[in-house]
Amino acid sequence: MNDEVDQGRRHFLTLATMATGAIGAGFAAVPFVASWKPSARARALGAPVTVDVSTLEPGAIMTVSWRRQPIWIVRRTKEMLASLAQAEDRLKDPSSASSDQPEFAHNNYRSRKPEYLVLVGVCTHLGCLPKTRFDPGAGDGVGPDWPGGFFCVCHGSKFDLAGRVFEGSPASANLRVPPYYFPDDNTVLLGESGSAATGVA
Repeated sequence: MNDEVDQGRRHFLTLATMATGAIGAGFAAVPFVASWKPSARARALGAPVTVDVSTLEPGAIMTVSWRRQPIWIVRRTKEMLASLAQAEDRLKDPSSASSDQPEFAHNNYRSRKPEYLVLVGVCTHLGCLPKTRFDPGAGDGVGPDWPGGFFCVCHGSKFDLAGRVFEGSPASANLRVPPYYFPDDNTVLLGESGSAATGVA
């Protein structure tokens, strides 16, 4: 009889110990697994950024930050768009075959909408920040046949108004186009590509 009681007690204590151990292991695992998740700050660095472009005038540029990079949004005029065809024979990669951009930017304008250019504002040579030189024939090292675009004063790389690099520049690739789309006519969402066909998510 005592044997049966002892066996029953032993069985109960074994199960209780195992259950307590499993619960303890579960509690211990929670902070361990949670430590694998990126922090709120890390998630925020990669999070999409919404930009209101309703007040951006034709011919103007705005700079916003995404993933700690400057992102340019240019509202191109008809004249700016017309200048793109004039410079194609002087570009290293006019069709952007060897440059970094989403699939939707493989077109003459390198953009979802011809009017709006969205670029990572970092030179593809050594990471300097190019300056805007939108006026054709502007001075400051770009030359009298300059069609307008971006000029990196660090080492002299030149890019047109689609971010395509000119022959003779130290930079070998066009300026990068980040993923983005237009949820509506006045908003750019940086960090997501949405639908390549429609420009919406």
